[in-house]
Amino acid sequence: MNRSWWRTTRVIAGRELRTRGRSRAFAVTTAILLIAVAAAVVIPALLAGKSKPSRVGVVGANPASMTTIVTEAGKVTGTKVTVMPEPDSASAEAALRDGSLDIVLVDGSEVLIKQVPVGGSSSGGSLPNAIASIAGLTKALPPGSLAGGPQLALPVRGLIPPGASLTRRLTGLFTSIVLWILISTYGQVIANGVAEEKQNRIVEVILATVRPIQLLTGKVLGMGLLSLMQAAGVVLVFLGLGSAVGSSVVHGAAGGIVVAGAVFMVLGYAFYCTAYAAAGSMVSRQSEIAATVVPVGIPLIVAYALSYTVLYANNANAFYRFLGFLPPTSPIAMPVLYAAGDVPLWQVIVSAALLAAGTLVMARIAALVYSRSILRTGARLRLRQVLRG
Repeated sequence: MNRSWWRTTRVIAGRELRTRGRSRAFAVTTAILLIAVAAAVVIPALLAGKSKPSRVGVVGANPASMTTIVTEAGKVTGTKVTVMPEPDSASAEAALRDGSLDIVLVDGSEVLIKQVPVGGSSSGGSLPNAIASIAGLTKALPPGSLAGGPQLALPVRGLIPPGASLTRRLTGLFTSIVLWILISTYGQVIANGVAEEKQNRIVEVILATVRPIQLLTGKVLGMGLLSLMQAAGVVLVFLGLGSAVGSSVVHGAAGGIVVAGAVFMVLGYAFYCTAYAAAGSMVSRQSEIAATVVPVGIPLIVAYALSYTVLYANNANAFYRFLGFLPPTSPIAMPVLYAAGDVPLWQVIVSAALLAAGTLVMARIAALVYSRSILRTGARLRLRQVLRG
């Protein structure tokens, strides 16, 4: 393609940026997104400040000394604790499994928790690790000796195999929400814009000087830049405000999930917005746009609705794993699977490659539909009718 082609396309993209970026709809959606992100960051931090004390069970012949150990560990980590003596290890494990206890200290042996975090038992300065360190130090030092001897922490054992941490899952949920909102919102905006220009016959004037593929490309690029600006604002608010208030949603959030979400957002936007533009070109009146674009967004809705069953489950089902590799659903499904720890990185890369290939196919189909439909007026066109045209 020559420079003139791209110069004209760039002018169209700039027009979309100016027209849509100054609109009230853009300002309102941006404000809603930023407020929603701020609430998602601040509310967990406020609730964390009102959280109940951690319930720590102690098993052993000297509950008084173990109570002292647990209390000191709570002071070190800044955690409120409630000590609950248990008659034996079996009853303590049962209470740990049913949620009656959060941690169990078995005198001189080990520290029990329900599930080891993703980073392992040694990650961070958590309450279980602090209890294990203080209890191990107390055990290693002979009575009356000074501190400074060997610091042998007790082992921390989880009753349930390690899984993805809550912060990682919350980051995945946040990413899926942003992806769904941005792709759906801008797809609808593009479809409405195409239908509006066609209904007002403005497109006939524009196409007197540019080719249909240039107009389609310019619209997708212009709206894509606006969506990236909104996404950047959302991420800045998420990270900045989360760090300021010390939100648990941000603290420990996996950067890889955010990167994967960004890749799938760009590819998903390109896949869907070309399809939305083609759908908008098939109608002659804006009143018909809703019925035309609903089928386009159904795969996104399905993937988003099912994401909640995956993010908080131990293992994703085979159907959702399949959705993670299918181009229409992978923009939502794969980041969710990655956040839940259900797929390795290489599968994320394979899914992204399949989505990129699917985007190229969708772009060719959308360009064909758009070029054949944009100047045709009258009754709403059917996809089969256009493709046979």
